[in-house]
Amino acid sequence: MVLIDERQDEETAQARDVVLSVRDVTVGFGDTLVLDGLSLEVYRGEILGFVGASGAGKSVLLRTILGLIRKNSGTIRLLGQDLDEATDEERLKVDMHQGVLFQHGALFSALTVLENIQVPMREYLDLPRALMDELAYLKLELVGLPRNAAPKYPSELSGGMIKRAALARALALDPDIVFLDEPTSGLDPIGAAEFDELVGKLRDTMGLTVYMVTHDLDSLLTACDRIAVLGGKRVLVEGTVEDMLACDDPWVKAYFRGKRARQIDRSARG
Repeated sequence: MVLIDERQDEETAQARDVVLSVRDVTVGFGDTLVLDGLSLEVYRGEILGFVGASGAGKSVLLRTILGLIRKNSGTIRLLGQDLDEATDEERLKVDMHQGVLFQHGALFSALTVLENIQVPMREYLDLPRALMDELAYLKLELVGLPRNAAPKYPSELSGGMIKRAALARALALDPDIVFLDEPTSGLDPIGAAEFDELVGKLRDTMGLTVYMVTHDLDSLLTACDRIAVLGGKRVLVEGTVEDMLACDDPWVKAYFRGKRARQIDRSARG
């Protein structure tokens, strides 16, 4: 019976649709390796929380996946496409089906909220201005921003509104996968909880796959289906919150069982 269960688990894993596959990726700067033989998979429709100590290489991996940093070796497949072998046309298609929310929002300060949301549309699509306006207002509504936020500039927005506007821009082309880099950093607990709830609703309504770099323990508990921990230049452990609590690695134990992790510990036990 045990062998049958193990075989069924393996077949289930194989049947899952892999949206992002990172295999044996090594990234370094000069003689310093930041990532060394790292492997990770993200499945369609899940919210993956990616965590690790400061300076461990979380942002380096994200930027490598996005093509902003060159890797030394390894393979990255995104939406079924090997990015090393992709033609310009194939890479363009991949780019059109992904969205990115950079840390702190990274909105263009000289553009209004509406114009920021329209940046990907102008880059990849040839649409009339009226249609772009209509689509941008739809994205505003999706992320819970009022229409009167459209003509405002980033300097006129609160931190929470900036994050939502940046998320609306990431959703501009109805992507299959969105990359969120510390989306709740700088938000108060209420704002962070509302943002996590929003991400979950968008995943369910739009069928999104979400790759979320975060330090927020509450986000890991309430928003993420699975967690991957970066350490020692590769993924130390991946799985559910229960898997994190069962891990014996010192950093993982300190992170998920420390004083600030009481809510996670209680929820896992409950």
